[in-house]
Amino acid sequence: MIPPSGHRQHTKAGIAYHPGLVVNFLSTQIAMVEAGEGIAIVPSFALQECRHRGVLASRLVHPRAHLDFHQIRRGGRTLAPAAEEFTSFLQTYVPRWAAQGGLL
Repeated sequence: MIPPSGHRQHTKAGIAYHPGLVVNFLSTQIAMVEAGEGIAIVPSFALQECRHRGVLASRLVHPRAHLDFHQIRRGGRTLAPAAEEFTSFLQTYVPRWAAQGGLL
């Protein structure tokens, strides 16, 4: 139960993986693991739910997982000037931060 982004990470790492089932919702992934029906790769903000359900979670360290970040906004709407400014800040800060931390 690895989300589509996880499949890209497998490919980058040279690992062939052919899942029998793919689910996209985090709560569904965690519930399937809890039921003993597979494994899941989830972002760190899902760790609280894992602990709540008694599911063991461990950090991916080899190969190291690199993540893409996306901004989500409602179509056809413009952001407030402060939100646009914050978006511009993040677009310049995050790549610099990731490079300094060895994430890129």
